[in-house]
Amino acid sequence: KAMIDPGTADITARVLEMQGHLSTNIPGISPQRAENGLRYLIEQQEADGSWFGRWGVNYLYGTSGALAALVLADSKRHQPSVKRAVERGVAWLMSCQNSDGGWGETCQSYKDSSLKGKGVSTASQTAWALLGLLDADGFLSPDLAAKAAIESGVRYLLNTQKEDGTWAETEYTGTGFPGHFYLRYHIYPQVFPLMALGRYQRALVS
Repeated sequence: KAMIDPGTADITARVLEMQGHLSTNIPGISPQRAENGLRYLIEQQEADGSWFGRWGVNYLYGTSGALAALVLADSKRHQPSVKRAVERGVAWLMSCQNSDGGWGETCQSYKDSSLKGKGVSTASQTAWALLGLLDADGFLSPDLAAKAAIESGVRYLLNTQKEDGTWAETEYTGTGFPGHFYLRYHIYPQVFPLMALGRYQRALVS
C-alpha cells in the first residue's frame, strides 16, 4: 500500500479548493467531475467527522483541507449534506485542541486510529487546524461557532514564535509512506503559521 498512489481525500480537496478559487472552469474538470469529487470527499469523511491525510500527518491535515474545499465548493448552493459534513469536521477539530491552544498529531495515528488528532502541539499542525476552522467559521450555525478555538490557536502561534520570527518544530509532520517513513519539512512550521495568521488578520478587517 505504500508504493501505490490511489485517490485520496486530501488531494481531491486540493483540486476542489483550487477550482473554487478560480472564476473559470479548469480544462478537463467538467461540472460533473467536480460534483463527483465533492461527493467522493463527503463519502470519505470518517464516523467521527475527520478526514484521513495521505500527504501530511494526518487527520489534522486531511480535515483542514477537506473543510476548505467543501466551503468553497458549496458557497452558493447550500447543500444540507455539505453543511453537515463541515459541521462534523469542525466539531472534530475542536474536540482535539490541546490545553495550550495548539494542535498536534503523532505519526503513530497511521497505525493506531485511537491516536487521531493526539500529540504535542506543533506550529504546522496548529496552523492546519486554524486554516480549516477559519474557512468554515462563517459557514457554521451559531451554536457551533469556532471563534474561541480560533482565538486560542492564534495565541498559541503568537506565544511560540521565536524572536527571529520563526517557529521551532522537531516533530515529523510530513508523510512519505504512511506507516513506513515520515518527513520533517523545515518550511512547514514557517509557511503554514504565516498563512493561518494572515487569514485570521484578513478575517478581522473584512
